[in-house]
Amino acid sequence: MRMPLIALSLASLLALPAVAQETPLVAGTVKKIDTAQGKLTLDHGPIKNLDMDSMTMVFKAGDAAMLKTIKPGDKVKFTADRVNGQLTVTKIQK
Repeated sequence: MRMPLIALSLASLLALPAVAQETPLVAGTVKKIDTAQGKLTLDHGPIKNLDMDSMTMVFKAGDAAMLKTIKPGDKVKFTADRVNGQLTVTKIQK
């Protein structure tokens, strides 16, 4: 009886870091959209999961359709991560 209980406890503890590392929303302003390249330029606050300070930079769009929902000047909240080695916006909302 003890062994299954210990295994269950360990499995619960191992699952915690995955939940704790959920990608945070970051505030930003859309500066430029390049639909041909699938990229967008954002002036953004700190991105903790990427260990990045506030700055303006170009990101790859995780989904080209997201570029149709925004325009330069929009205030947005977004998530970004490294996808195949590229800094990528994985979610964006006005």
